[in-house]
Amino acid sequence: MPQLPSKDATKGLALAEPEVVEIETDALLIGGGMGCTGAAVEAVRWGDKYDVKVLLVDKAALERSGAVAPGLSAINTYLGKNDPDDYVRMVRTDLMHVVREDLIFDLGRHVDNSVHLFEEWGLPIWVSKDGKNLDGAKAKSEGLQIREGADVVRSGRWQCMINGESYKVIVAEAAKNALGEDRYMERIFVVKLLLDANEPNRVAGAVGFSVRENKVFVFKAKGMLVACGGAVNVFRPRSTGEGMGRAWYPVWNAGSTYTMCAQAGAEMTMMENRFVPARFKDGYGPVGAWFLLFKAKATNFKGEDYTQTNKSMLKPYEDRNYVAGPVVPTCLRNHMMLREMREGRGPIYMDTATALQTSFKELSKNEQKHLEAEAWEDFLDMAPGQANLWAAMNIKPEETGSEIMPTEPYLLGSHSGCCGIWVSGPDEEWVPDDYKIKADNGKVYNRMTTVNGLFTCADGVGASGHKFSSGSHAEGRMAAKQLIRWCVDHKDYKPALKESSEDLKKLVYGPWYVFEENKHESTDPNVNPAYITPRNYMMRLVKHTDEYGGGCATLYTTNAAMLKVAFHLLDMLEEDAAKLGARDLHELLRCWEQFHRLWTVRLHLQHINFRKESRYPGFYYRADYMGLDDAKWKCFANSKYDPESGKTTFFKRPYWQIIPDPMAP
Repeated sequence: MPQLPSKDATKGLALAEPEVVEIETDALLIGGGMGCTGAAVEAVRWGDKYDVKVLLVDKAALERSGAVAPGLSAINTYLGKNDPDDYVRMVRTDLMHVVREDLIFDLGRHVDNSVHLFEEWGLPIWVSKDGKNLDGAKAKSEGLQIREGADVVRSGRWQCMINGESYKVIVAEAAKNALGEDRYMERIFVVKLLLDANEPNRVAGAVGFSVRENKVFVFKAKGMLVACGGAVNVFRPRSTGEGMGRAWYPVWNAGSTYTMCAQAGAEMTMMENRFVPARFKDGYGPVGAWFLLFKAKATNFKGEDYTQTNKSMLKPYEDRNYVAGPVVPTCLRNHMMLREMREGRGPIYMDTATALQTSFKELSKNEQKHLEAEAWEDFLDMAPGQANLWAAMNIKPEETGSEIMPTEPYLLGSHSGCCGIWVSGPDEEWVPDDYKIKADNGKVYNRMTTVNGLFTCADGVGASGHKFSSGSHAEGRMAAKQLIRWCVDHKDYKPALKESSEDLKKLVYGPWYVFEENKHESTDPNVNPAYITPRNYMMRLVKHTDEYGGGCATLYTTNAAMLKVAFHLLDMLEEDAAKLGARDLHELLRCWEQFHRLWTVRLHLQHINFRKESRYPGFYYRADYMGLDDAKWKCFANSKYDPESGKTTFFKRPYWQIIPDPMAP
């Protein structure tokens, strides 16, 4: 009988002394999600015109890389007949009135073009005809297209329904077709950005390694765009043990965007912000379509709609105009739910049964069956684990409700969150000068960071959430066009790196050298006095942040004293990062992911410590500074790391309202 491998067996390819490969290009795109696939299309379009070499490098494979990897059942940002001004107002309301309105408006006026491209590339988009909803397949069969005037099926004012299991595959195919086979590299994990040896505050390259063979890659570039997603597993997830890989946001997002750009000296903004989505318990299935399309209600265990019974909790925010009509900020909806849980009126349920039965009353038997299928497909498109969980627990959504609960915190800048990097807005008269970053040549490059030649988009751009998939793609295209412009303006620049290829190799493969030197110190590879495994390292990290940084353990509550303990523990973890050990390429990847997570979540907690208020109740609470303090803190909380001194400074930047409040009726 064959012997099954131990659960402690290595999972990746064996490590060995790596080959160093040096590659020089003009425009380097790092990442493979919606932002960088959008950037690829636009970079090639303009780069080929101006003889700019383009190269995309992705840790995974483009077809299933990024947050859209499992698919989606809706595109959450499509303006259609909506006004970009109203889009800004919606985002401003949801993110508690501290946002970059220039970036949001700029995105709003461009995002629909990306959605029309998705349709052109083959994405099935639902349309409405004669009062009936036609799913994407039916709409395609009848030749109905939204770019030619067909009405989309809305699950909310800004959403449009799609058949989206292959959403990312379709978008990635377009990027690969634009790039051609010689201009993208998959399975290469870029772990550090490199500054120019001769010019201060200028990015000149990056270093990474293959996760399929023993090669270290040193890239040199005139400019680059970094968009590697947000951060997951920086707090202890609700699903632990073998279920730890189940999360709402993709588990491979390790904060690489934030860590690499911050370490290069890029100014960061609103890193105190986090997103804590309410999702179906344990399966992390999305609730948006149930609320918006099926009109389901969330109730406490008594069957009460707690958003109504707790409506008085909104008054302090309504008095500040932070609640705009039916638009209640996502964090405040959590705020009301958490009160139910604290005061013993949980669990909280999504009343799927009433929603479906109410919808069934107006439908024929065939239409009922189709609607029920769509309710299941909502999960099968993007969270198949939720459908599996329902089946395993004998739950029929048309007969009984399901429990919902706030998840662990995530850090991101494209969903209902706005942490990230401070970038320049468009160089237009209506944009405040405070929002424009002047480069070394005196020009303004939209979506460039404070580091010359370094651009970002999607989850990387701070203070402007609600981009979602379509907005991330559109913002990638916007940033890529400016990146090509940068490369054209600096065509004579020759990047020079401070570090030697040999030193970079030793840095990247450091965890393997640690393991090789100390592997004989113990008989158990997971327990060794001289090194720590990446899994054990992450267990320590998420325990510290959960208990002291406002995770699930404290119902998202922290204070200055708890944060002080967190910083002490995280500083010790940084010391231990030098002792991370990797047995194989898989663990080498995990080691670098944990280091990126540490840097990102520590910066997150440092920003919470800096901002002396609870700007996002329901996402986190400063128990020592409850409530809002608009007089002092209606502003951006920013930070900047100095690569030379190793110190991080924290400071405020002013918020400017660009789009006026709506006229009173």
